[in-house]
Amino acid sequence: MTAISGIGSKRPGWQTTIMFALGFWLSASLMVDLAIMPSLYLAGMMSQSGFAVAGYIIFGIFNRLELLCAALTVTGLLVLQRSQPNFFKADYRPVALSAILLSIALIYTYILTPEMSALGLQLNLFAPATTPAAMSQMHWAYWLLEVSKLAISGTLLGWCYRRQG
Repeated sequence: MTAISGIGSKRPGWQTTIMFALGFWLSASLMVDLAIMPSLYLAGMMSQSGFAVAGYIIFGIFNRLELLCAALTVTGLLVLQRSQPNFFKADYRPVALSAILLSIALIYTYILTPEMSALGLQLNLFAPATTPAAMSQMHWAYWLLEVSKLAISGTLLGWCYRRQG
């Protein structure tokens, strides 16, 4: 009877949701990292006094999207682990990696972005715009987390793609 009515196909596709969230997140991250920020840098916006505010707005919105994608990924993997025990064959690495992705998104949203924006904020309108030394360390932390995020999300996307069927 279910073969005729198709009731079994009405379930939400958590694997598809995970793959969509990870694919969107990867492509959006690459767009921000490889297109938007370099073009703003080359346009000389980093030397402008309003760059910290613009960066906070851009990254603030993007960080909330990252949190949404990370939450969808963690939730989806937990549901798959619970509802389909053979999906990962009692392997908890995908869930642990998705928790790391959520941690990275939380660090971006609540630590790095506000701190970098505060460092870049120019309070003296008559002083020339300079980049503080601590900003360089924060950029290194950002890029380290970004490379980790891209590697982990690519790994999870590959795992879900290989188990699609």
